[in-house]
Amino acid sequence: MRDRVIHVSAALVVDAEGRALMVRKHGTTMFMQPGGKIEAGESPLEALRRELDEELGLRPPADDFTWVGTFEEDAANEPGHRVLAEVYALTVDGALPVAAAEIAESRWVDPHDPGDIDLAPLSSEALLPIVRARTTG
Repeated sequence: MRDRVIHVSAALVVDAEGRALMVRKHGTTMFMQPGGKIEAGESPLEALRRELDEELGLRPPADDFTWVGTFEEDAANEPGHRVLAEVYALTVDGALPVAAAEIAESRWVDPHDPGDIDLAPLSSEALLPIVRARTTG
């Protein structure tokens, strides 16, 4: 049986120090990039901007986002599912956004040494390596 695919938008939010913003949803243990499911009639960027506003109070203009690519990995919190993520990069100041809605915790993470936090497969296998590559050199 094939895994079901969940279509999401995700943000590689990085601060001036090269740290990546990671979030953890209520009732879960894994940290991931902020974002969420794309609703009917939304573009991936519209969905991402809505999710960032709802979950973290971030309201950057659309021009501040840079398209990164589309990535697929096992879903962190939904067994038997995969996520197909439309990913955008965003650089912000270092103030930690306040977690709201379904987000239990947000934190800045060094992409070269995330420490002992439990990372979602999409974050560990695809997205943090991109942040590391962009902040090396």
